[in-house]
Amino acid sequence: MTSFSDANPFARRETHNVKAVWTYKVLTILTWIINVLACIYYSYGAPLDDKKEWRNTIWGHNRAYATPFQLNALIVSLYWLALFFAQIAYVWHLFSAKSEHVQQAAGVGSHFIFNNLLQFGFVMLFVRSHFFWAEILLIINFFNLSALYFRHNTAPRLIHIPAVSGPLAWTFVALYWNGAIAVNAHHLAARILANIAIWGILVYGLFFLVVYKDYTMGFALSILTASLGVDQFLVKTIAFQWIFAFTIMAVLFLSTLAIGVPGIFGKEISFRREGAVVPEDQERAPLLDDS
Repeated sequence: MTSFSDANPFARRETHNVKAVWTYKVLTILTWIINVLACIYYSYGAPLDDKKEWRNTIWGHNRAYATPFQLNALIVSLYWLALFFAQIAYVWHLFSAKSEHVQQAAGVGSHFIFNNLLQFGFVMLFVRSHFFWAEILLIINFFNLSALYFRHNTAPRLIHIPAVSGPLAWTFVALYWNGAIAVNAHHLAARILANIAIWGILVYGLFFLVVYKDYTMGFALSILTASLGVDQFLVKTIAFQWIFAFTIMAVLFLSTLAIGVPGIFGKEISFRREGAVVPEDQERAPLLDDS
């Protein structure tokens, strides 16, 4: 009798059989294509179904709702484009001649496929003004990608960035973006609350930088925060939100450099006291192995 862990596609496995790998290959490519096509199409075209007054493009809705978390379309679009191209490298790992690369890519396959489906669903709901349902999908995807991160944070760079940290950073910021639209946060009280809530991005980014020394999360969040800062400056110059956004971006970017640059040259920054003695088996493994 098949156990639940054997049937559970999200269960952590050290190895995957040939049938499972081929399933990941097919579903990864299919879900990636529909997600990419939806994001590109609805960036420029509005849906033809649902109520006419509800329909708009992704960036049309972004302009229509002047919230404290309105994003810059150009920067986010470039982020998506870079992420989609990077995900081609992840897909390549599934077809690699090296069994180790295939197994590493298959290990995150279920979560990545689920992410593609949830992101596709989010876009389909967002462009039709179903913002509350879209927020629910974002919340589900946030937990999906968080589970993926905490279980597979030592994956090689070419897997970690496109399949784990890149989508997770976007989903976290999208929770703010879509959530503000869903509650129509444009009045004074909402802006004051937003001035407080925005610092959650800094706390979230520093958590990964300090605990996991993950400069990829810091860099991704700094880009997305820059998008927030640019658009807030252009929309409402006399306000605190863009100042806070650029401050958070600067702190995250400089912290990313402080963690990432020494790591590139083989020098790891330690947040422990110099005299502390830590048993070898408790040492944290490096975040990212070279692929």
